Order: sequence, then C-alpha cells, then structure tokens
Amino acid sequence: MTTILITATNRGIGRDLARSALSRNWTVYGSVRDARQAEQAAAEFGPAFTPLVFDVRDHEAIGRAATRLESPLDILVNNAGIIGPDRQSPLDMDFPGFAQTLEVNTLAPLAVTQTFLPNLRRASLGRILTISSQMAWMGYQKSDRIAYRASKAAVNKVMQGLATDLRPEGIVAVPVDPGWVRTDMGGADADNDPGQVAEGILELTGRLTLEDSGKFFKWSGEERPY
Repeated sequence: MTTILITATNRGIGRDLARSALSRNWTVYGSVRDARQAEQAAAEFGPAFTPLVFDVRDHEAIGRAATRLESPLDILVNNAGIIGPDRQSPLDMDFPGFAQTLEVNTLAPLAVTQTFLPNLRRASLGRILTISSQMAWMGYQKSDRIAYRASKAAVNKVMQGLATDLRPEGIVAVPVDPGWVRTDMGGADADNDPGQVAEGILELTGRLTLEDSGKFFKWSGEERPY
C-alpha cells in the first residue's frame, strides 16, 4: 500500500492530488490550516484520508503533526504555495510580501521535508516532489512576478541539494512544473485542467528512479531545463 502526504489539500492541485491518490487506493495524509478545514476534508475524502493540521510556515505545528504519522512515507508532495504580493517588480517591491513568498514557497518545502524525513527513510523508495513552476526557468528574462519566480527558482536549488544529500540513502527528490493550471492561483483562462495535472504528477511518481533525482520534470513526465 502506497502512503502519500500532500500539503495544502483543501483546494487547487492539492485537492485533485488527494482525489487521484485515493482513487488508486493509496493511504493519503493531507495538510490543512485549521480544524474546520480538517473536518471538511475528512468528510469530502473519506476514511482513507487523514487530515494533518498545520500551516507550512509553522515549524512547531509541522512537528506536532508528524507525530501522527508512524508508518513509512512513500511519497511527499510539497504542494502548498502562494503567488506573492501585488507589487513584485524589481523596481517596485513589497519586501514583506517577498519575504512571505520565500517563506511559503522555498523555506516551507524544506522544513516539511526535514520533519517527515524519518518516515521517508523507512520507505523502500522515498520520493519527494515539490511543485515548482516554469516561471522559475533561468532562461526567461521576464521581470513580472519576480518574487514568485525567485521563490520557485530557489526551491529548485533546494531540491537539487536534497537530491545530492539523500541519494546515498536511496531517496529521490525532484521539482515538478505543473504548467499553467486552472486553479484560484492560475485563473479560469489557464491551459491545464487540475485533475489531469494531478494524474500526471502521480504517474510521474511511479516512474521515478534514483537516477532521476535532482532533475526538473514537467507534470506530463518530460524533463525540463532549469
């Protein structure tokens, strides 16, 4: 039985990842930020889903939630993320908003990974996937949404570092580009359906090997450049 933990399962890609994992008869843990969301998620997803209440910025809360997971963890998906402040150009930056964007999009995936690493180490092939973005590609010189772009470029580097340090332990770490998805963040005009993206990401988890660790993948399975 595959066990997966997905952060931010109350909406967007996270919700569809939970649905897709449950349809495969996996055991699913999903983070939500408060008790009300936990009740709603438990009612929506059923008994194979266990809500874990923590804000990804609250490292103590993550640690408390981790005590509820005693089994090996096959897959961790760091899905929680924010688009960042309204003002985020290089010439007009909301610096507190930039800091919050880095906290959620870059620091939180590392904190969650470190906290649940004991569970990942007990799996036969632990896999860590962090939802990144094509907007992080260093080949782009676009300056819009620079806080978001920078936070995703930074988390890509964090994932590379995790891949390097965890490879001797047989744990895979990769960032994943979901493309432009029709969610609250992506908007109604986006290209990709969140359900299809979720299915693609879970298909990718089944194909990952240790040789893939540190690579940057598109949700549909193709490797993409950093």
